Amino acid sequence: MKHSHQTLQKQGAINHAAGIAAEDQIARWYLARGYEVVRRRWKHLEGEIDLILRLGDQLIFTEVKYSKTHARAMQAVSAHQQQRVMAAALSFLALTGQSMETPMRFDVACLDPMGRVAVLENAITA
Repeated sequence: MKHSHQTLQKQGAINHAAGIAAEDQIARWYLARGYEVVRRRWKHLEGEIDLILRLGDQLIFTEVKYSKTHARAMQAVSAHQQQRVMAAALSFLALTGQSMETPMRFDVACLDPMGRVAVLENAITA
């Protein structure tokens, strides 16, 4: 099946908008539970982190996924992507003057088409 460049661009724009909407909904989910949003879509050479949150003295680096099912979304986080998120988190700590001793965790937050949120805490580990 052959797609035109314009069709691929349109699909890319739709996917980008869906990703932003998913991040918005996931951010609201965390805010409703007492978290503070520190940064959204933080980018550095090593990679991008969708949401950086704070709860007390702990930083939470969150990868947001939108998919038809939560299980499919969780599977979409590849080992390479996990490494990039961890490297970007270390850069964030360094660039914001925070210690490697800062309490932190890496979550994967999923949103399905019904608007249901599932968050897997500590989904990414070293």
